[in-house]
Amino acid sequence: MTTTAPAIPVAAPLPTKPVGPGRVRRLVRGRQTDAAWVRPSLLALLIGTAVLYIWGLGASGWANSFYSAAVQAGSTSWKAFFFGSSDAANFITVDKPPASLWVMELSARIFGVNAWSILVPQALEGVATAAVLYATVRRWFTPAAGLIAGAVLALTPVAVLMFRFNNPDALLALLLTLGAYAVTRALESGSTRWLVLAGSLVGFGFLAKMMQAFLVVPAFALVYLIAAPTPLRRRVWQLLLAGVAMFVAAAWWVVAVVLTPAADRPYIGGSQHNSILELIFGYNGFGRLTGNETGSVTGGAGGGIGNAAGGSPWGPTGLTRLFSADMGTQISWLIPAALVVMVGALWLSRREARTSKLRAATVLWGATFLCIALTISLSKGIIHPYYTVALAPAIGALVGIGGTALWHQRDSLMARGFLSGAIAVTTWWAYVLLGRATFESWLRPLVLVVGIAAALGVWVGKRGHRSFAVAIAAGAVVTMLAAPAAYAIDTASTPHTGSIPSAGPTSTGARGFGGGPGGAGFGGVAGRQRTGTPPTGTGLTTPPAGAAAGQRGQFGGQGTGGQPRAQGGPGGTGGLLGSSAPAAALTATLKTNANSYTWVAAAIGSNTASGYQLASGKPVMAIGGFNGSDPSPTLAQFEKLVSAKKIHYFIGSDGIGAANGGSNASSQISQWVASHFTATTVGGVTLYNLTTAT
Repeated sequence: MTTTAPAIPVAAPLPTKPVGPGRVRRLVRGRQTDAAWVRPSLLALLIGTAVLYIWGLGASGWANSFYSAAVQAGSTSWKAFFFGSSDAANFITVDKPPASLWVMELSARIFGVNAWSILVPQALEGVATAAVLYATVRRWFTPAAGLIAGAVLALTPVAVLMFRFNNPDALLALLLTLGAYAVTRALESGSTRWLVLAGSLVGFGFLAKMMQAFLVVPAFALVYLIAAPTPLRRRVWQLLLAGVAMFVAAAWWVVAVVLTPAADRPYIGGSQHNSILELIFGYNGFGRLTGNETGSVTGGAGGGIGNAAGGSPWGPTGLTRLFSADMGTQISWLIPAALVVMVGALWLSRREARTSKLRAATVLWGATFLCIALTISLSKGIIHPYYTVALAPAIGALVGIGGTALWHQRDSLMARGFLSGAIAVTTWWAYVLLGRATFESWLRPLVLVVGIAAALGVWVGKRGHRSFAVAIAAGAVVTMLAAPAAYAIDTASTPHTGSIPSAGPTSTGARGFGGGPGGAGFGGVAGRQRTGTPPTGTGLTTPPAGAAAGQRGQFGGQGTGGQPRAQGGPGGTGGLLGSSAPAAALTATLKTNANSYTWVAAAIGSNTASGYQLASGKPVMAIGGFNGSDPSPTLAQFEKLVSAKKIHYFIGSDGIGAANGGSNASSQISQWVASHFTATTVGGVTLYNLTTAT
């Protein structure tokens, strides 16, 4: 007999009421219908997440110094704050919009510029994301569903990594999860207000990481068209109105930048023509899909770092990309289970009404997952493994919603089949992933044994003795969370620096560049440091085979055996992906008479400049922006600034030329300086005093 819908536990939505004493008590104690364990369990989840994300956070130091330098700039200059400048003198912006920086910069203005003031806001965004995901799932389903969703998110290794790091992905994940909550509220009564709020949140997400925020739009629109309890015509115009709100929330900053004369704002980093629209639609937009990113380090057709046949310079593309050596241990632990229970939940709701909450929630989170997953899997441009953090909320929601719905229908053979299959495939995949690294050898057989027992227990058992059901449920949870939790703890206990961090221990076959810390790596790529002391050296290395001409010296220090260097050592000049680490003597030199100059120094590339700026506390010009290939400044502009005594020193490096069709102005400047000024060595770094020409 077909299982009826009422047997699936679906919670009634909380009524909207003004906040008063009774409302506050309910928020603290939970719903009156909740069991006594619910609110303590939620508090344990959130407190545990906070501890995991905050404990020992200062060990990562500046983490991604590229963004930390911008935070320093924005904490002293409101102009740098608004535009997202990499230095307080507003020479050039970072290559992303500034919303994620705003949160950290406000914290730095209050608590000073240090590792904790920069990273703690990111961790709190992670705790908030887990709380919002719980609230979204719990609103329609059981407390257990919400707790499982929140726990899956909190313990996903790449989520632990990014909520302890200062990249824009933390704020983006929070905003998109808030957007899903708003869509959920809109679906309850066909609310225009909540749908417009959802559009506004996605639009603001654009100001965190540009067009990546829009990947959820098809999912949000689809579920509202399918399940909103209003006539189709009303649904359509409501979505159009939400689209307008999204556009306004995203475009106001862009319009302000466009309307500001170029002479009155910093150069737009990441563009070749000082254009924010070029950055949006090119380098940070469709270029990520096609691989056509002028000025990036992809190396062009047929060449590039880490190129693979049939893929892109950033790794093989295709439907299995999320399970690869680079990305598998970051995000894929519960993807198979999420897909299985998603299909199972759709099967359970197959005969329910159009407005079915189970079907609507499954479509919302399932379509969100598929839109993001397919984009990451098939994109030929710059895609880093940590981008997959955007998938974590959807995976958590699907596992929580689908898993508990199937569990409560386990008298049905089909429901038991889906649930048992999900446990079995999770067990097998965890066993495979754990085998990719030499890590906690006892865990692999434990997960296998417990997982097989849980899968068999679900398959043979219907509703029966409570203790037996509890044992099966506990075994399923252990199977689901034990392996990613171990990787999450390893991630939290390891400092991470550089531009491309990686979660968990070293995985066999992972590429050093653009992926996890495996094989021969290049400085700052994997971004893992087992100790807080960076290795010594100049921070420069020979480029990998296939790198474009002129890319020497931009990769930071050479690393091997899965432990690439995160930055140059004392006196290191840094590189494309690793920060500079100036010695005390060099820092003192830069600070000498610093207030007489707009920039105490100029260096090629943002990461190289960032370490000197953070150490000296004074603006350092990042010639050429992140890749050193932006045409800012030109040689003529640089000569004019030097003539006007605006720049004190030039910091020498091995030179970064034109990358993938970008400007070679940085190489021209480096050659001009070398031919007109005398080189000296301070703290192991070549320094040119631009006030004393030869």
